[in-house]
Amino acid sequence: MIEKHIPVMVEEVIFYLNCRDSGIYVDATVGDGGHAAAICRTLGPDGFLIGLDWDGAALERAAERLAKFKGKFILRQRSYAGLSEVLEEEGISQVDGILLDLGVSTLQLSDPSRGFSYQQDEPLDMRMDHRLEKSAADLVNGLPQAELSRLIYRYGEERWARRIAAGIVSTRKKSGPIESGAALAEVIKRAIPAAARRKGGHPARRTFQALRIAVNGELDNIEAVLPQAVTTLRPGGRICVIAYHSLEDRIVKRFFRKRSRRCSCPPMVPCTCGGDGELIRITRKAVRPSAEEVRDNFRARSALLRAAERSVLSSEEGA
Repeated sequence: MIEKHIPVMVEEVIFYLNCRDSGIYVDATVGDGGHAAAICRTLGPDGFLIGLDWDGAALERAAERLAKFKGKFILRQRSYAGLSEVLEEEGISQVDGILLDLGVSTLQLSDPSRGFSYQQDEPLDMRMDHRLEKSAADLVNGLPQAELSRLIYRYGEERWARRIAAGIVSTRKKSGPIESGAALAEVIKRAIPAAARRKGGHPARRTFQALRIAVNGELDNIEAVLPQAVTTLRPGGRICVIAYHSLEDRIVKRFFRKRSRRCSCPPMVPCTCGGDGELIRITRKAVRPSAEEVRDNFRARSALLRAAERSVLSSEEGA
């Protein structure tokens, strides 16, 4: 049975987006529509929501969930990396708020056809959008050992990456392609020393994270969307990002810090310091879910929320 997806930190999202009844908002990772529904409930007759997701099945579920808000939203099957392009197509130049809830939903993890799980005997896939060219199976069975090792270490921060990559290559030479999540998890388990397997959660967790990030280009997409979001926000508009591991959160934290730093270059000289003061950080540190929420939704335990506001001053200076 597929588990129900529970949106993370809904009250915090509404608070930090500072939702207004006449605002225009983008849920760039609409998923099952949980956050989108909460935003729509704050909107008046002039308010509007644009929902993006590259998972067609998720958009179908979101459409059902949002049906009672007819006329207040549109949904588009697109990656959030194409945010500016979608808004241009819709004739929207600026918005009041943007939400990015990164990572994989419970429904995607629980759906056997998606291949995200290391606990089920399901085909290795991990594509958020089935239109993507390469699946996790293509990487596992096609990459050279050294490249596999680099991928697992870089995106999974897995200390045993070399041993895992060697185990994968050895297995596919002896037994043929590794085609299921359960089979790959067993290879990983054998590659990691017994003492290391007894701590830090499931031994395959980091490797599966690395493969998912690589298949979907997740970190590249985050790098691509953040500058678009700043340009798209109207002065006083806010961006709220929920990350689930250090690689995602580090990108967001550094971007917010850089874009909120005032330029220190001499007047009439092109900026080289990287600080333009376009953003005001609303959250100096990442906001975490309450103990009560983690108790009710264990997958919320790793969530890290950061928010920033488009500076009115930077907009005036650029006018």
